Amino acid sequence: MITLKQIEAIYWIVELGSFEAAAAKLNMSQSAISKRVQELEDAFGVSIFDRSKRSARLTQKGIELHGCAVDMLRQRDDMLERISSKETLIRRFRLGVTELTALTWLPSLVERIHQTYPRVDLEPSIELSTDLLRRLEDDELDLIVVPDIFHDPRFISTPLQAVENAWMCAPALYPGEGAIDLHTLSTFTVLTQGGSSGTGRTYERWLAEHDIRLGKTLTSNYLVAQVGLTISGVGISYLPLACMDTLIGQGRLKVIHTQQPLPTINYVCVHRADRYQGLAVEVTRLAQHACDFNRLIIT
Repeated sequence: MITLKQIEAIYWIVELGSFEAAAAKLNMSQSAISKRVQELEDAFGVSIFDRSKRSARLTQKGIELHGCAVDMLRQRDDMLERISSKETLIRRFRLGVTELTALTWLPSLVERIHQTYPRVDLEPSIELSTDLLRRLEDDELDLIVVPDIFHDPRFISTPLQAVENAWMCAPALYPGEGAIDLHTLSTFTVLTQGGSSGTGRTYERWLAEHDIRLGKTLTSNYLVAQVGLTISGVGISYLPLACMDTLIGQGRLKVIHTQQPLPTINYVCVHRADRYQGLAVEVTRLAQHACDFNRLIIT
């Protein structure tokens, strides 16, 4: 008799690349997971893995079986999501967000998740965009909220909101009025986000497209540090306009208008496409309602 446990063993061996890694994922011994595979091979009368290779490589029949396994596990997850009440569903959910989301609307999303799925064990992570994508690839996260810069068919992206950024500085650094061109801007020290940031990567490309080579730059991977350095008069920086409104109103930051306005940064929820993730879809729906980049939770 074929069981879902055997199917699950095949799936994770292929996903993680070895019997050892799959055993660790399923909290089993390597001999136990090997036994599940052997039982499945005996049931079909075929070899699923080519044991002449050092890595866990599928035979042709194994490839066919793996495709069926993916479909079966998707259907199982779908069934569990449909028949489990939100009160009794217990599952670990690993959510990754960037710093801007954490400083604006993450508390609202967490509250909505806890209200809708009170027994879900939520594990948030706050990291740079490229690190979040890598962890999603490695199956260390279930859903990430990042700028829409990763166009990869392995992932499903759902639009959220666009963030408008503007060049800003301490008022004493640039007392002038009126719009300036980007070449004038490049004569100042410019505070930027690094290439591991989705926003930083987008604006690096945008400046290059406008043939702008910045003079002196200081790079920070942390938005809070970037804001602090800007207020201190160290240089000019691009910052999210709406949630800096209080600091602008207090006269601690000044908006510098440029003849070529910065492009908006579109944010998305992203999860893997190679399996059904009902809870990821539901959390995405909650994120669409909670999303609000307009107000910092700390000012």
